[in-house]
This record gives sequence, structure tokens and C-alpha cells, in this order.
Amino acid sequence: MRIIAFLIEVIGWLKIVASPLVVGSFIGGMIYYIWRNETGLVSGVLIALTGLNTGIIWATNIWRKHGTMNFLSKTNATPDLDNLVRENKS
Repeated sequence: MRIIAFLIEVIGWLKIVASPLVVGSFIGGMIYYIWRNETGLVSGVLIALTGLNTGIIWATNIWRKHGTMNFLSKTNATPDLDNLVRENKS
């Protein structure tokens, strides 16, 4: 059972890492698209790696403090919308 819980936390960690990585890769790709030379390539890769590094640090801190799935479940919850739906049904 502990292995399954650990694997679920790892999946949550990967989801958190993916967000800054995608943003960094997009920005790095746009920079390379604008400057199609070695400088653009190096800048784009550095920005993508910065996104990866930021994601790793962020996800590790969240895992230590809250747990990744606890964090993700809070960000996916919509209590404001739940109250709105209850009010409309009444």
C-alpha cells in the first residue's frame, strides 16, 4: 500500500514539474523561433532548463510541506462554484 501512495505522490510531483517546464519550453521555443542562430538556441535551451529547475524545486518543496496530491486537489477544487450550483438548485 505504501508503494502505491508513493507512486501517486510521484505522479503529482511530475504534474507540478510539468507546468513551469511547459512555460519555459514555450518561451525558449519562441526565442529560438525569433533568433534562429546559436545564440537563440542557447538562450532557448537555458530558459527551458530554468523552467525545469524551477519546477523541480517547486514540486519538491510542495511535496515536503503538503504532499503533492493534497496540493493538486486543493487547486482543482472549486468551492465558489459549488456554492453557486447549490444556490441555483434551491
